[in-house]
Amino acid sequence: MPEGIRVIAEKCKGCRLCVPSCPYGAIEMHGKLAVINDKCVLCGACVGPCKFNAIEITVAKKEGPKKDLSGFKGIWVFAEQHQGKVQGVALELIAEARKLAADLKEEVAAVLLGDADIKKASQELIHCGADKVYVCADPKLKSYTTEPYCDTIVELIKAYKPEIVLMGATTTGRDLASRIAARIRVGLTADCTGLDIDPEKKILRQTRPAFGGNIMATIISPDFRPQMATVRPKVFKKLQPDASRKGRIIEFPAKISEKSLRVKLLEIIQSTEKKVNLAEAEIIVSGGRGLGCAENFKLVKDLADVIGGAVGASRATVDAGWISQFHQVGQTGKTVSPKLYIACGISGAIQHLAGMSSSDIIVAVNKDQFAPIFNVATYGIVGDLFEVLPAMTKTFKELLS
Repeated sequence: MPEGIRVIAEKCKGCRLCVPSCPYGAIEMHGKLAVINDKCVLCGACVGPCKFNAIEITVAKKEGPKKDLSGFKGIWVFAEQHQGKVQGVALELIAEARKLAADLKEEVAAVLLGDADIKKASQELIHCGADKVYVCADPKLKSYTTEPYCDTIVELIKAYKPEIVLMGATTTGRDLASRIAARIRVGLTADCTGLDIDPEKKILRQTRPAFGGNIMATIISPDFRPQMATVRPKVFKKLQPDASRKGRIIEFPAKISEKSLRVKLLEIIQSTEKKVNLAEAEIIVSGGRGLGCAENFKLVKDLADVIGGAVGASRATVDAGWISQFHQVGQTGKTVSPKLYIACGISGAIQHLAGMSSSDIIVAVNKDQFAPIFNVATYGIVGDLFEVLPAMTKTFKELLS
């Protein structure tokens, strides 16, 4: 039995609840006794399902020299921009950072990198909640490349010592956050769905799905600063801009070495395929495996066109090649929060629900009355989507004509 975990034989009832809970297959039944094998990694996933408190884990904490964390103050948000336009996820994170800052009684700062024209976006960040904006303007920072951005932000962190750094879990944010965390030797919690401050310890609690979304893990970084996390777009609501807000703009010279310019961006080529912006859509109509084939996505597209919505899809339909990955909603696709989400032939796997359950109104169409999607739906229609969708499309046409 691996050190640090044991099954208390007197308490184990042989119920087997712990066996499927282990993602590593480390629990075996020997008669009516659960036995831990050498695959165990001390993840703790088996402790909760045990109704008899028969599994006990002790993890020895390695004591090291205490670090002085008193000089780290403030909450930073990386203000991701593309072609000079600040991305929505940055404004969403600023709004959430304001809530965290209220608990810590600290300021919220945005970090904005780009060429000389990017300075114009500073006021937008202040109007949306930032108390100050660190601006690094340099022609080499006009478009995102990993090393120049990483070098510049690392120097900023060393100079000003933020307590918390938040980034969007976008393609850019995921690439940049991991590189920065490795460079300054701190932890990073990726793809968070919840952030709050521990009322006693005053540290950041970072919540994210784990083990394929089957459990929610809350992670803390008590011994290192800054505390870093990436958060998916549309998890939080951005604030309404307030043009009367005032803030400070702090210009910081970019320190970019020739060594970090190994990659040069030659040209940005827009996709020839019509790319859907699900993250900003107010109405989304999504299709799932229940459509049966790629051709039947026309039913979803027809309804979306009539009500002015975007077309979404489940992972199963994307994997089957029925529709492009741009349309995927879920834990491995886009996280969306529209005013109206219509799920057509989608059963409601937990990975899909993680990407759309924060929608204001959810309408589910499925012939299986026990489909999990109905557990989160505002309105549920139990019926054949091949009859329901054409009827909905026809009705909306008549109402909107």
